Order: sequence, then C-alpha cells, then structure tokens
Amino acid sequence: MSLPLSPLVRIGAYTVKQHIKGGRYPLVLMLEPLLRCNLACPGCGKIDYPDAILNQRLSFDQCMEAIDECGAPAVSIAGGEPLLHRDMPKIVQGYIAKKKFVILCTNALLLKKKIDDYAPSPFFTWSIHLDGDKGMHDHAVDQDGTYEVAIEAIELAKARGFRVQVNCTVFDGASPDRLAGFFDEMQKRGVEITISPGYAYERAADQDHFLNRTRTKQFFRDVFAKGDGGKKWTFTNSPLFLDFLAGNQSYECTPWSMPLRTVFGWQKPCYLVGEGYVQSFKELMEGTEWDDYGVGKYEKCADCMVHCGFEGTAATDSIRHPLKMFAIGRKGVRTSGPMAQDIDLSNQRPAQDVHSSHVERELEIIRKANPKASKHVANAA
Repeated sequence: MSLPLSPLVRIGAYTVKQHIKGGRYPLVLMLEPLLRCNLACPGCGKIDYPDAILNQRLSFDQCMEAIDECGAPAVSIAGGEPLLHRDMPKIVQGYIAKKKFVILCTNALLLKKKIDDYAPSPFFTWSIHLDGDKGMHDHAVDQDGTYEVAIEAIELAKARGFRVQVNCTVFDGASPDRLAGFFDEMQKRGVEITISPGYAYERAADQDHFLNRTRTKQFFRDVFAKGDGGKKWTFTNSPLFLDFLAGNQSYECTPWSMPLRTVFGWQKPCYLVGEGYVQSFKELMEGTEWDDYGVGKYEKCADCMVHCGFEGTAATDSIRHPLKMFAIGRKGVRTSGPMAQDIDLSNQRPAQDVHSSHVERELEIIRKANPKASKHVANAA
C-alpha cells in the first residue's frame, strides 16, 4: 500500500520546487487542535496541563488558517485525541478540499463510534497509535485491552476502504524480536508502519524508559537485521531516515520542516520542544533562533532522533543524493559495521525550565478571556 498517486505528485512537486528556491520550508503541518486525551500514557508529555488548558480547542477557521499560513502539502493531526474534537470531520474535509494530504492520528478508542463521520479519499489516512504487540502496546499506554480495540479499528477502517497505517513509538526495554514480530503481523495485515524512537518529554510521568542515541542505533540495527535490512516490511518513513536510525547517517535536525500549531499558537522551536509560542507562522520562521536548538546545541535535544525532526533532513538528503536513497531502498539498511560519527555534545547549552511560567501565562490569558473557561470548552485565542 503506497501513497496514492495524486497526493504523491503534489507533495513531490512541492518539495522539489521549494528545494530549488532554497531557504527554509515546511513539509508537514503538525496540528494539535486540542490537548485533551482519553488515555494517560506514561511516556506522553502532552497532557500535563490544568483543565482550563485541556478544555481549549482550535476552531475550524483556526485550523484552516494554519495550513494557509504555512503552505505545507500535508497535515498530521494529533493532540491529545483528535476524535474528541466535535468539529474534526469538518476540519478533515476542509483540508481535503484544499488538496492537502491528511494524516489523522488516533488511539482508535473512538474510531468505531466515529467512522461514519469520515469518507475514504486519496488525500486521507488513518494513523493508528500502536506501540508494538499486545503486551508492548497495552503497557506503553497503561491500559489493558487497547491493542484489541486498535486491531478491530484497523480491520473496520480497511473494510470501509480507508488507507490505514500504524504509528509505532519505541521505548527503552523493547525487544527487537517482539518488535520484528509485530512488524510481521502488520505486514500480513497490509498495514504500513511509521516508526520512531520516543522523545524524552520533560513532563512525561515515566522518565526511565527513553532510549538514548547510542541505544537507539543498536536497537534498530537489531530490528532491521531480522527483516532483511528492513526490506521485509513497508514503512512510511524514508529509506534514509531508517538508515539514520541504524546509525549509518549523521544528521542534524530540520525543526521547521514539521512546524506545530497548537492551542497556544505556533510552538517554538519544534513539535517536541516547547520554548515559547507566537501567533503567526511568519513570526515562527523569522523570530526563532534556530541555531540555538538541535543535537549538540541544547541539552533538551541531546537524545532526540524523532522522525518529526529528522525526516526533513532525510528528505533533503534524498533530493541531493537520490542514488544513495535508491541503493538503501534496494539493498536495505546496513545492520553491521562502523556507525557514522555522532555529534559532539560537550558544548550544548543547559536546558531551561520554561514550562511553569508558560502555563501560568496561558492560564492568565484564558482567565481574562473567559473566567469560566475551566468549566467549558473554548476556542484558543
């Protein structure tokens, strides 16, 4: 199951055009129209907010403005749990009407109930959160039975004619054998896989199970070795990103390639690190000190190898070196031999604690706009 031709052509043409023009450009709009979720995963740093903030929602108009501002050819909608947003079907349809490729990320707990609100389209994909087999996934989300619900949702969506992929995050302690077995199961079901190591959110409840960069590389080598260099399975990730995960490429991240619009505004500098918010995409691109962030520059970035930061770098490398990309696609990811030299961390600046001051500032804004906001859902400013 590959990307349908129409969105593939549009995304490819956009990327090549922007690359020729030069400068910084986004590939995928990351949208968090709400932070409320119906799970409380220990490895998630997105839901640790007071109710007044969790009750905020981006409106339909704000969601459309976000894609018009940044111009990305695709949007990945996450949260929180986006199916809790009552206007989500309208938002998805609005993006499709603009010929944007929509990836709707969900834990699938509400998908069976909500599926009639959506229609199959070449521009639409369900991305089901599934962090491995039953034991791995139910442990990762800290709730028994969620794996079976997700599998049932995948089968239902495929039977209705939707394009479906799984979004799999890997944490320290995962078994290469079991993850390879999970990939086999997804391949058998005809489901593509988006794979990424977890990011060590400073607000996540569980701080003991995030992979560092050294363990990440060896882990993915061990996994890909069980699948013919990864060729046995179908990934949505680019071949060069998979090669990066296995330690064969040394990349700096491209944080602006997948900018985040959340209920607070545009998050500086990226989807993972929240150091402040601005109200326009132009402010984000022109007002962010990009050189202050990244592996080797900032302590919060030290162990990051997440796809939303490095897929953009892999995409640029693919354009510049297409033969290298095609060789990995044909031969698979190398799983032995020396790794590429990693980035030196000795000069990175210390992490700054900005969460508390940020939350207090946002709560004050909300209280001034609506004194009863803690009890009601409200659109973001």
